[in-house]
Amino acid sequence: MRTTTKNVSFRRGYVSMMTVVVIGTTLLLMMVFSYKRAMSSHAVQASVQLQTDYAEKEDAVLRAIVALTPNRAIRAMQNGSNASATASNPLRWQEIFGDALALANARQSISNELKTTLGGANVIRANVGDSGLATVSDIFKAVGGESGYVSSGLNRSLGTGYPVPLSDSDSTESTRDKTWPIISAKKVYGSLAQSGVALPVGTYPNPNVITYPNINFGYARPGQPFVAKRNWWAFSMDLAEHDAATTLAVTSKRNFVLSIYEIPSQLAISASSFMALGEHETGGEWQHTTIEGGVFVGKAMVEGDTALPALATRRGASLSGGTRVGGLGFTGDPMAPGLREQYQLTQGDYFFPVSMPSESGRAAFVAINRGADFLDRLSHSTESNTLSSTTWNNYSVGALQSAMRLDITDAVSTTNKTPTKLRFSYLKSGVRQNLDISLTAGAGTGLPAGYLFACNENQSYNFGTTVVDVAYGKNGTYAYQTGVSGSVTFNNARFGDPLVGVVKAGYFRPSFPFEIKQMESGKICVAVYPERMPAFLTALGADGPAVNNSIAVNVDYTTATGSVRLTRPSIPCTDLDYGLILLECDDLRAYTKGFSLVTNLRLFYGDDFNTTAATPPSGYTPSGTYYPPCSIFAPEKRFGADIDPLAVDVSGQIGSLASEDAANPTRPLDIKKGSGFSVDRNRIVVNLRPITHPADLPPITMMNWLVLIEERRGEFQ
Repeated sequence: MRTTTKNVSFRRGYVSMMTVVVIGTTLLLMMVFSYKRAMSSHAVQASVQLQTDYAEKEDAVLRAIVALTPNRAIRAMQNGSNASATASNPLRWQEIFGDALALANARQSISNELKTTLGGANVIRANVGDSGLATVSDIFKAVGGESGYVSSGLNRSLGTGYPVPLSDSDSTESTRDKTWPIISAKKVYGSLAQSGVALPVGTYPNPNVITYPNINFGYARPGQPFVAKRNWWAFSMDLAEHDAATTLAVTSKRNFVLSIYEIPSQLAISASSFMALGEHETGGEWQHTTIEGGVFVGKAMVEGDTALPALATRRGASLSGGTRVGGLGFTGDPMAPGLREQYQLTQGDYFFPVSMPSESGRAAFVAINRGADFLDRLSHSTESNTLSSTTWNNYSVGALQSAMRLDITDAVSTTNKTPTKLRFSYLKSGVRQNLDISLTAGAGTGLPAGYLFACNENQSYNFGTTVVDVAYGKNGTYAYQTGVSGSVTFNNARFGDPLVGVVKAGYFRPSFPFEIKQMESGKICVAVYPERMPAFLTALGADGPAVNNSIAVNVDYTTATGSVRLTRPSIPCTDLDYGLILLECDDLRAYTKGFSLVTNLRLFYGDDFNTTAATPPSGYTPSGTYYPPCSIFAPEKRFGADIDPLAVDVSGQIGSLASEDAANPTRPLDIKKGSGFSVDRNRIVVNLRPITHPADLPPITMMNWLVLIEERRGEFQ
């Protein structure tokens, strides 16, 4: 193979090393500067992203605290919560905050589930803020230099920017409030709180009139007064501080106030149930109905051309095309995005008349509804070893809150339910007393039913102004006198000697405020006469109606104190169960603190109820006629006993113990006659208004909790 070679000539030149060095150095410096700027920009972006991540985590943590705290506060009131460290430790503030970190997924910027969804198991998290957050005390601290996790709003002021404190004379409980969330009847408004409440704390320690918080949930209008008691705790939170040495992130420590407002039911219609508003079940819209103030229900179905001032719900509402709330009509979902904002812009009003607590961010509304258990004190066992001095059942069960108790304790047989024994329980000098009453025999042999022992022979008993019947004797032989009062000496000089040679005794029979009464239908009922109760209490030497101002009427079906011949009443009520008739109840002025009745029996209003006006208490400001505050709780109410009423007029407030999960809604203005037939809607007159003063609260009411976290910012200090 032949090859050839060709010689190529190049022109001679030179290269300046200095030029190369200068240009290279310049390019290198430009590259370093660009890299430094890029790294600086990346660091700034990372810092901003880290700050944003911490802010989002903190917001999630605060929401979790709102969700967890009411549950732990309830458990601190329940049986055995202080029986052991195993029971009490999970309820501590430390555990609440730790569990909130877990619930909010604050320990990692992206959950394992989302990581798997996005890219599988090989995705790498580069967020330096992700951490185990094991030391909760590095994140949450009490304010004001105090030790611990929270500063309790109890027995001392924390200064400007914090709510006024409550007072608690129980030193053990006030100490526990720093470690556990304590809700207690002993926590009241005292002198330290007078500047922050509207009414004298000596008269209204629990609750008082305070200001509704600035939130979207419209149980009341923000900034307006409402009736409540505010428990609160203050703490600081800084999520970044835990790992500042690693992340070099610095965030501002933020101070918060966590509040649990105890709100007695006070709206015109207030219930946690699923409720239908505007129409009757039998058809036709409400008539002759006036509703003032707001309405709160767990879930609402508003029908017909119904107008409501405001509507607050926990689970939303469906509104008919003719519904108007706060003057607004809705063609679709009233909670649809943008509606509130549009209303605020066009109306200049930040109070939107339809609301849910979930719209308020760090807020939750807990309607405490025990359902049928609220009516039956015998279905609950005694609670002990609780962190709070107020037990959960005593707090949330109306029948257990009643000062007086009337129980059917025995019957003729399992087939003949005619009662043979009653037990009346009342307070005397604050101590509970029991009076067992036989319906088949007197207090002494041969005495008619209803007579009570007064004293022995030659002794005196002072009946005061109470008019009673008296008997004197023994062993079936008695001398009687009727309609007597004042001091009575039971001796032969006054009565003669009905049984010579035998030591005798004196007895009396007051006008009992209750009896067994059979309706024309044959239904056996307990009849209660509230107007007779004050004289009866006086005859017993009991505390007056200012203390004995509520009564629970139940059937004692327990084996310990009742009878095997009795059974627990059914709910819904049946015709086979006992009933309760309310008679002589139109004038309740003797009950200066109000009157409440709780029963798990079908209730019949046999007379007008609470229709006599009373003198309002000193300092009472609401306008209008004042009536003693009253509440009636029963699974079913009917109007009329032996005679059906022509019309029914209802004023005050209406609620329900039904569940918001019920398949069928309750209808609060569906009213039945004693016979079971519905009252014609044209003959139902309803005037409902909210309670605006604690003097209008009855002895027993249902309770709600508003749980809220607010940040204490510098402008409030």
